[in-house]
Amino acid sequence: MRLRNRMVLAATAAVGAGTAVLAAGRYGSAFALKPSVAGPAPEGLITVHAVEDGRVVLTRTTASARPGVYGLAGHSLHATVGPVAAQDDYSVTRRLLGVDRGTLGPGAFVRMTPQAYEGDPRGARGLDYADVEIAGELGPMPAWFLPGVRRTWVICVHGVGATRAQTLTVLPALHRFRFPVLVPSYRNDPDAPPSPDGIGHLGDTEWSDLDAAMRHAVAEGAQRLVLYGWSTGATMALRVLSQSSVRGSIAGLVLDSPVLDWRSTVRAAVRTRGLPALLTPLAERATEGRTGLHAARHTEALEPDRLTVPTLIAHGPDDHFAPYAASRRLAERRPDLVTLHTVPGAPHTAMWNADPADYEETLRRFLTPLM
Repeated sequence: MRLRNRMVLAATAAVGAGTAVLAAGRYGSAFALKPSVAGPAPEGLITVHAVEDGRVVLTRTTASARPGVYGLAGHSLHATVGPVAAQDDYSVTRRLLGVDRGTLGPGAFVRMTPQAYEGDPRGARGLDYADVEIAGELGPMPAWFLPGVRRTWVICVHGVGATRAQTLTVLPALHRFRFPVLVPSYRNDPDAPPSPDGIGHLGDTEWSDLDAAMRHAVAEGAQRLVLYGWSTGATMALRVLSQSSVRGSIAGLVLDSPVLDWRSTVRAAVRTRGLPALLTPLAERATEGRTGLHAARHTEALEPDRLTVPTLIAHGPDDHFAPYAASRRLAERRPDLVTLHTVPGAPHTAMWNADPADYEETLRRFLTPLM
């Protein structure tokens, strides 16, 4: 009887340990599959010290001292800040370009975010647009349509932990280039249908929503398409290149901070939250189990040999969420098609923010032959 009791206790402990392991893996995977509104790799809170004369004074951190144009996001608050005007050992003064939500004042806690603008194209950037609806696999998906005179349309696809507002940074440039632009939402966006399991799949299922947007554009008269994706939006663009029924319409790709290795992205999501390293393999297995995302199938879709159109990749070595090394390898293996625009010092999806003028000139040179 004593032996039996010991065996029962041992079995119970083993089951408990197994449950804890599963829970830990699931917890870690959530940071990649269901990122918070703070983004996939938040850098911590920053204190606002003063707001006056079109300037804002912030506690000095690595994030607050970065050059370029960024958003300040806080509780019921979003503002846009420009280049650093002054700094010392303790504070950074930046130009305040606008406050589009809430009130920015001393004592507020904010995060620096690459999502520099909020709202819609008209309110945030002064661009005319129409609200349209795309028939998706899971239901209707709202989209913005910005008219243009060219027969080549650009479809902009936001990335993980973001919304359509992520694309607002580049819409004025695309408007100057006279492209019609379609900006679709997709499953699990606040205004789009949820996925059956309520989590993201790192592009493995979301690509079908981009495919629906492509078919919508072709039905509305687009003769050629340029797919412009950020983060997992870039992954989706690569997937449709080989799987879409209208892939023959794709003339080019623009990939900003592309997720080319989902395992590295899960590892980064765990690491940037300060979680123990031993949680990483558990999170990887949980991600695969929860999504059905098989590494072989995912990798196959991103193989260099499957690249068939001119591609601009904007990425940098300081992106710790989607490793730059994968973009560099792709560019080295397909120099016939890939142009790599390297942006040092910028975090994930902040390639435009670091130097908007240089980014937009690179974009213009790439898109000119595709017009």
